[in-house]
Amino acid sequence: MQIFKFHAEGVSLLLVSSFATIAALLAASFALPLSVRAATPSSEPNFGQSVYVFNPSMSLSTIQAIVDAVASEQVSNQFGTQRYALLFEPGTYGSSATPLIFQVGYYTTVAGLGLSPSDVTINGEINVSNQCFGPANCTALVNFWRSLSNLTINVTSTSNCTASAEFWAVSQAAPIRRVQINGNLFLFDYCSGPGFASGGFIADSQFTSGTIINATQQQWITRNSNIDGWTNGVWNQVFSGVVGAPAQCFPQVSPCSGPYTTLATSPVTREEPYLYVDPDGNYNVFVPAVQLNSVGASWAGGETPGSSIRIEKFFIAQPTDTAATINKALGSGKNLILTPGIYYLAQGIEVTRPDTVVLGLGFPTLIPENGIVSMTTANAKGILISGIIFDAGATNSPALLQVGTGHPRSDNDASDPSALQDVFFRIGGAEPGRATISLVVNSKNVILDDIWAWRADHGSGVSWTDNTADTGLIVNGDNVTAYGLFVEHYQKYEVIWNGNAGTEIFLQNEMPYDPPSQAAWMEAPGVDGWAAFKVANTVTTFSGYGMGSYSFFNQGVNIYAANAFEVPDTLAASSLHDLLTIFLNSTAGSGGILNVVNGTGGSSTIANPDVPVTVVSYP
Repeated sequence: MQIFKFHAEGVSLLLVSSFATIAALLAASFALPLSVRAATPSSEPNFGQSVYVFNPSMSLSTIQAIVDAVASEQVSNQFGTQRYALLFEPGTYGSSATPLIFQVGYYTTVAGLGLSPSDVTINGEINVSNQCFGPANCTALVNFWRSLSNLTINVTSTSNCTASAEFWAVSQAAPIRRVQINGNLFLFDYCSGPGFASGGFIADSQFTSGTIINATQQQWITRNSNIDGWTNGVWNQVFSGVVGAPAQCFPQVSPCSGPYTTLATSPVTREEPYLYVDPDGNYNVFVPAVQLNSVGASWAGGETPGSSIRIEKFFIAQPTDTAATINKALGSGKNLILTPGIYYLAQGIEVTRPDTVVLGLGFPTLIPENGIVSMTTANAKGILISGIIFDAGATNSPALLQVGTGHPRSDNDASDPSALQDVFFRIGGAEPGRATISLVVNSKNVILDDIWAWRADHGSGVSWTDNTADTGLIVNGDNVTAYGLFVEHYQKYEVIWNGNAGTEIFLQNEMPYDPPSQAAWMEAPGVDGWAAFKVANTVTTFSGYGMGSYSFFNQGVNIYAANAFEVPDTLAASSLHDLLTIFLNSTAGSGGILNVVNGTGGSSTIANPDVPVTVVSYP
């Protein structure tokens, strides 16, 4: 992206919020290269130059120029190093006559700065569209790492293909949270084809005066929201605690338009902390309280239960800060905000205090050096980590994030659970990387809420022997609850669940594409491949809902997995609900998955491509 450099006497950077000055400079400086850069006044937190804070006094044309310039840089910047947060102070932006419409690209957070989603209103659209890679090859299959939260959108469009529709055509790691959308929401992009999309996450949101159009979106989880309507399912659409959700229908059988897995309530939830500005202009972070057996958006009937933390209680880290500096701040009792950028860590970040909040803005990315673990937490209650990408480094790490270390009798409190929200892991792709395990959860009563663990299948440093990684997630703690696990392409068990009384609601898995031979990918002698999801034989209670595993072995040889799921047969009857496997691609794939769970359910191979093979209940 080119840069506008505004220079005045003694001033080299101006605030984004200084709009009269910026507008005048824009008019006077048209010959300069286009740029958008923000500075921070001494009275506001220093979020760095990749965080843009807009307010309603700014001209719409200036806001439009800034968001368009960021989108121009980021829409195709899949493995770039740039990171951005676009934050809107309370007020209204755009109008029916002149709507604010823009695209959201990679590594971009768009969020309102109100206490309630109703405090920030966008008349317009905030869209994610297909990327086109050739004729008739426009899809959303690699639209990752972006987010939308804490505002209201009155869908208002100009007369084009997207008229009267908000588009959020994404795949993994692109959550919608705490949003009110008045109008239609399309989870795919019909303006270019074929428009395939591969999974997403909505939570704590409300949709009125329109319908959510699923169309080609292959799988999706919606949690604790209020919806007016949902059009259809493809493979695995899951609803947990959603007012207006379609009725249970798995597998799809006429006249229902599923498949739908529908849970009336969510057993235990904790919404993601968020930044807001109070009426006096002070920044705070709101920390939602735990909810039990909940239904609908936390704010639909009034204020979200919870408490606020003043911004002064946070250390606001920049990518230039060392892990030692960050740990010193955490050790002194500070919470942590990671601003946009890449953090190269010579030592791990240590979260040792109960009820610490670690909040990422603009998808900050942690990269370990010398095989360290990027972040560890104490075995303590109430630790909240959100909005961060954990990349693997060039030297193998035993893990990238470990939740729970120290004395096993340290306090884990079910009334104050720790939670990971919108936390994503990546092995290779952006740069060469290796890690044996991506996420280890040792603590009890942890909530996992939108996790994508991805061993890259494309990008830099990608091959069976380069971006090596055994397992995406290991759960050792009891009473762990997960909503929205996306775990893909690991080389052994992709998820290992050792804790008792766990609950998993929605799994999307793809087995590794690239085993070079069957002999290189064997769980044990005589057992082909590795199960995607392994519940340990020591586990006595476990519940799973809406869990899918797919195969696309693309090395030109037949590779098989004996089972997608392995669980103890001693589990109570009907512990698992709505399982499926799929053989992807009828032209390039080989082999397949021979059984859904524990030798039952039938096979998904070239004989039945792109057709779900299902087990409704097991054992």
